[in-house]
Amino acid sequence: MTEQENRVPNKLIKESSPYLLQHAYNPVDWYPWGKEALDKAINEDKPIIVSIGYSACHWCHVMERESFEHEEIAAIMNRDFVCIKVDREERPDVDQIYMDALQNMGVQGGWPLNMFLMPSAKPFYGGTYFPPQRWANTLLQIAAAFREQRAELDKSANGFADSLNRNLSETYRLGEAESEFKAENIKAAQAKLLAKADEKFGGETGAPKFPMPVLYDFFLSYSYFFKDEASTRHLNNTLSKMAYGGIYDQVGGGFARYSVDGEWFAPHFEKMLYDNAQLISLYSKAYQQNANSLYKEVVEESIEFVLRELKSEEGGFYSALDADSEGVEGKFYTWKYMDLVKLLGNDIELLEDFYSVKMDGNWEDEVNILYRKSSVEEFATKHGIDLSTAQSKIKHWKSILFEARKERVRPGLDDKILTSWNGLMITALADAYKAFSIEKYKQQAIDSLAFINANLKKDEYLFHNYKNNKATIRAYLEDYASIIQANLSLYDITFDESYLTEAVKLTTYSLDNFYDEEEQLFFFSDKQGEQLIARKKELFDSVIPSSNSIMAHNLFKLGHILENENLLDTAKNMLNKIAPLVESEPRYLANWAQLYLKFLEAPVEIAIIGKEHQQFSMQLREVFLPNAIINACEETSQLPLLQNRKAIDGKTTIYVCRNKSCQLPVFSIDDALQQI
Repeated sequence: MTEQENRVPNKLIKESSPYLLQHAYNPVDWYPWGKEALDKAINEDKPIIVSIGYSACHWCHVMERESFEHEEIAAIMNRDFVCIKVDREERPDVDQIYMDALQNMGVQGGWPLNMFLMPSAKPFYGGTYFPPQRWANTLLQIAAAFREQRAELDKSANGFADSLNRNLSETYRLGEAESEFKAENIKAAQAKLLAKADEKFGGETGAPKFPMPVLYDFFLSYSYFFKDEASTRHLNNTLSKMAYGGIYDQVGGGFARYSVDGEWFAPHFEKMLYDNAQLISLYSKAYQQNANSLYKEVVEESIEFVLRELKSEEGGFYSALDADSEGVEGKFYTWKYMDLVKLLGNDIELLEDFYSVKMDGNWEDEVNILYRKSSVEEFATKHGIDLSTAQSKIKHWKSILFEARKERVRPGLDDKILTSWNGLMITALADAYKAFSIEKYKQQAIDSLAFINANLKKDEYLFHNYKNNKATIRAYLEDYASIIQANLSLYDITFDESYLTEAVKLTTYSLDNFYDEEEQLFFFSDKQGEQLIARKKELFDSVIPSSNSIMAHNLFKLGHILENENLLDTAKNMLNKIAPLVESEPRYLANWAQLYLKFLEAPVEIAIIGKEHQQFSMQLREVFLPNAIINACEETSQLPLLQNRKAIDGKTTIYVCRNKSCQLPVFSIDDALQQI
């Protein structure tokens, strides 16, 4: 029996979060976030430690191993504090509050996030990763300060709590500058982004390098609206270099979280659903604009990865794969040279060149990360073999390595299902269907949204999480925004108006329970949910777009489909508040910047009526049209754009409209594209 199995589990043993369960046998007397722990702190008059992380977080594992598994350190924590563990992915509202508090303290944020709170849950000190001796010293110092300098800590905690409750308008002076949407302003913003571009390797200069799907989604739309060659060139270079890099799993598909270097070479090997969902969307849209076979390959392989390794039997999608296996980061994904020789024999020299493999390894500990430096075409030319032979060889190598890798110990799986991330994946499948017309993608999107409706929706509201047949946490704005977007995406590929009906219901709930009339933005948490020390609003777009910016896009699209001026005005008012910031800080507001583009020019509204409405719409979707809204039906519909229109002379008919004015009806996609 192991030492861990001999221990009595702490309160986390009853939780469903894989991250919390990882800590269930720590000698620390951990509690999950909730009334029991918060009441205990008040009743025993003890300060609180809130330690926040997630299952695929490498340094979270390190701190657990060094400190939370350490009996003497755990004894100090148990004696002097009430200790609470939080999965940031399960409780983003808690994470958001204490991450903001840490940054208000002048400390750079990250995970693990370790915050010290008064019994009232107001924060007074914090940090990220602490080495064990420093953590032990910090615990003793804070416990002493709590006993001997209580008044000072109370004053500090009250100050931080007050700062957390400042509204965004006050903090960022929202809406105080001129906010008329002007092309020259967004062009100046884009120039700032291009000034930070890495012209050789793509992405932004420096290291580490993070894929930023929302940023390059903006580049894609910007290059469409302004026919800007510099933006197009940088976008395509970035997408190609990322797909060539070690950050992309060359054997099994899918992207890792980020690369530690500036060349997309050595990844931090964790794989997240939200990264892969958004990158599938991005590469699908990029293929519509530039039919690069590499983009298609990335989409197909990444979807296969998600369906193979992150899909539950019920139809939802799990959250993440860990970076580590057998306690070693990247062990599942890297290769010893002699193992490759045994597997590939006579082809080793060709593989050596294509995947940049070295005899003594190209990474640490004499292992190789597979990454590319050139296209298949360039590789074939270099070695004097025809393209089809090169493609066949590479496919064969991947198959052999994939089968060999199956025998390895797999990275840990975070098998909780999050509504918001599932919404992103459903939209990704819809985007891939638009680009490639593969029926499996459409059907999986339909099935996965049906899973959400069956398991994470009750009456008119949503839940955030699902595990072991239970949904337990009331949904946040990110969940509503993402699922509304998913419903709109499914309408786009099916023209089943039940998806619009559902989008309207969820939008109505969001406006009733999250919208702040005074500031004209949405709160992150439901007014009917748990009330914390602050009720925050998510404004800035990061690796995932902010919930407010996704909602603004939803309102814009739904408003146009329904010709609902209230929804359109709400979207416009939201962007008006943010516009000055978008113009000055586009890097952190890229999804807002995309909406800015849409307000510069009225969208093209396309109505398709007739038996071939599905085929015509798919032909239209082969072209990248970021400012198009397509409605279609076979005969009749009450949607404003389709109302009182008909197929002329029995032929499927296309009406191209803008600003409530339509051109002459046409009967072919080529003619419609000319009008567009």
